[in-house]
Amino acid sequence: MITFALSKGRILDDTRPLLSAAGIELADDPDTSRKLILATSRPDVRIVIVRASDVPTYVRQGGADLGLSGKDVLMEADTEGLYEPLDLGIAACRLAVAVPEATDYAALIRRGRRVRVATKYVQTARAHFGLKGVHVDLIKLYGSMELAPLVGMADAIVDIVSTGGTLRANRLREVEVIAPITARLIVNQAALKTKRDAILPIIDSFARTVATLARP
Repeated sequence: MITFALSKGRILDDTRPLLSAAGIELADDPDTSRKLILATSRPDVRIVIVRASDVPTYVRQGGADLGLSGKDVLMEADTEGLYEPLDLGIAACRLAVAVPEATDYAALIRRGRRVRVATKYVQTARAHFGLKGVHVDLIKLYGSMELAPLVGMADAIVDIVSTGGTLRANRLREVEVIAPITARLIVNQAALKTKRDAILPIIDSFARTVATLARP
């Protein structure tokens, strides 16, 4: 049995064509079903529905053989024991720094300054500002990051940005891109050895489909 860890939302929606190309159709609608383990059209493949932030953990700990995870989640996760064979090129966005519109960002991050940054990407933010020699006080939040500067709780935020509409609506502006983000296929390294004949065809099918979709 091959177990695939997925999270609900955009990544799952964008993954449907890849799953279909591999002959994997979900037996239940994950948006309406309360089941956390979903059967598929292939008797040897099942889907487990988990939080996006938990996908790498399920794959690393052997609760799943494969998974789909945003690169932003992987940048924060312990990826020891994980193999990342494929950038799927879907669910594209970027991890960025944003500040209030009136903020002089260059002055804010002048070397030696201490900056309050609200984010759920604590490890990534610390590393990013550390390379600049900027001392940061990190405020971990799990949502509504844009609110923190508006109420005076933070000087800047580090968050996922897609269109930038939410930033503009809250009078914030994007000042720096930390990393482009897309969904990645991840595989448990031990499972790749013990279930190689079952897993490699799925990886190859995904790769062919991604290449086809990328053609102009």
